[in-house]
Amino acid sequence: MEGKPGSGRGGEGDDKQDDPLALTLGSIYAAAPPPSSPPSAAAPRSTRRRRLNNGSSAPATRRRSSAKPRDAGDDAGPLQQQQQQPAAPFPWATERPAQHETLEALLRRGVTTVTGQARCKRCGARKPVAYDLEAKFRPLRDYVVGNRHNMNDRAPEAWMFPSLPDCGACGHKGAMWPEIASEKREINWMFLFLGQMLGCCTLEQLKYFCENTGRHRTGAKNRVLYYAYIEMCNQLEPIE
Repeated sequence: MEGKPGSGRGGEGDDKQDDPLALTLGSIYAAAPPPSSPPSAAAPRSTRRRRLNNGSSAPATRRRSSAKPRDAGDDAGPLQQQQQQPAAPFPWATERPAQHETLEALLRRGVTTVTGQARCKRCGARKPVAYDLEAKFRPLRDYVVGNRHNMNDRAPEAWMFPSLPDCGACGHKGAMWPEIASEKREINWMFLFLGQMLGCCTLEQLKYFCENTGRHRTGAKNRVLYYAYIEMCNQLEPIE
């Protein structure tokens, strides 16, 4: 009776030592490596620092590389643009196509004579033609003022078929045709107006004149020609 408890306690200890499951778990725990230490916090900080440094320096580098050196000639830009504007084709004209100063302004500047070129349709001889600005303009303006309401916005026959000068070289009457530039901007409008030879222009040339002066430019040639004469009168001395 007394031997059973002793053997029971001894047997229980032996059972624990010989238990396969207990040995297996113990061997697993003993063989398991120690838990690895957490990653150092210094590495992410250094990585973030490098990223921040790289990010802050990259835009500055791009700005420096994309910036253009200031050219000393940039300050002269507006002046260069003004110099590139085309000059007036004649002393009595302005830089704006088909537009002129008033008679008073021209006389004040010393512009008293308007010249142009004419060529004979028969022999091809050329000669300069000069008009006194004020002496030729006054009778023409008086005619327009006295007759414009009877014209019905149509140029009279005298304007449609101008009386041309005679040729001194071959003697033909009315053979001196005014020279009209092929480039519309270079047309000598004042010369043609004073000589009442605007009718020698083509319809397209007259439309160009009216387009650049804000005049009506549709219709037959006698209508567009009428507006051209009225406009030239108004430029020199307004009548409306």
